[in-house]
Amino acid sequence: MISSSPFTHNDQTVRKVMLQVQFAAFPALFVHIYLFGFGIVVQWLLAVVTYLVVETVMLKLRGRPVQPFLTDMSAMITITGLVFCIPPTAPWWVVVSGSAFALIFGKHLYGGLGYNPFNPAMLGYAFLIISFPVPMTQWIMPAEISGHFLSFGDAFQIIFTGNLSSTSFDMLTGATPLNEMRIGLAQGISVAETLAPIAGHTSQTHFWLGLNSWAWINIAFLLGGVYLLYKRTIRWQFPVGFLGSLFLIAWIFHSYNPEMYPPASFVLLSGGTMLAAFFIITDPVSASTTPLGRFIYACGIGILVYVIRTWGSFPDGLAFAILLMNIAVPLIDQYTQPRVFGHSR
Repeated sequence: MISSSPFTHNDQTVRKVMLQVQFAAFPALFVHIYLFGFGIVVQWLLAVVTYLVVETVMLKLRGRPVQPFLTDMSAMITITGLVFCIPPTAPWWVVVSGSAFALIFGKHLYGGLGYNPFNPAMLGYAFLIISFPVPMTQWIMPAEISGHFLSFGDAFQIIFTGNLSSTSFDMLTGATPLNEMRIGLAQGISVAETLAPIAGHTSQTHFWLGLNSWAWINIAFLLGGVYLLYKRTIRWQFPVGFLGSLFLIAWIFHSYNPEMYPPASFVLLSGGTMLAAFFIITDPVSASTTPLGRFIYACGIGILVYVIRTWGSFPDGLAFAILLMNIAVPLIDQYTQPRVFGHSR
């Protein structure tokens, strides 16, 4: 029997891939709740409502069927990645505006899923950082430090009213490790002196001996990323290129001047490093599509993240690094096309 191609299928659908990615994020979600309380749950539910409304309205305006596109879970991954980047006590309008901007300007205005040149979650995150810098930098401290675990009711009250009746909200907030590092260096405090209290030690001990809360969240994202690699949901070039380049440049500068530049272990386990490595830069639409191009794309993001964190105006820099490399994707793909099968010299 003669039939037409394709002859092989990988049994993957958009919905199945998105569900695998969502499942892989659960370890980080549970660790986040344990450390920072239920703020992220309230915000995620609020983002889900926003995504349902925005997707329905935009699909109807574009003349597209609502049900199949609403249930492909692509928008769910966008808002999940965005919510992990937002402080868990940020006001409700931050979550709503960021989610709406990511879906409208990062996805639908370019023609929907498969046509967006920029990562929607990072576009929404960059919009929030630029538009609302104050609420986007007020992170709640872990419960073990603040002495107050943020319950679902507490989180709901803070997010929708901005106040907390049981205690002072200002007493619960503090600088993230990346911000602490930046402030310390600006005040002439060495890296070792800054890392000691972050790591939970009074002496100059290595970062691994006292993992901070952000490190545990990054490790949880790493476990989820290993699962995605095992299921072949993502390509290995993305995390290897990103983490490898970030580690290498951090190791070089720390070796050159350990008083001014933090160790590679701190760089890899701070901020949203592992979230970006396995859940953000692996976006198959806005990332490079060739094998070599994926590696170059990921390496470029790693270098830009370190440059922005070290010398830029933003503590993390993930959103801007990813968006800048999104711009370079067409050029990268053009010059990294693999040899056509059957090509002869």
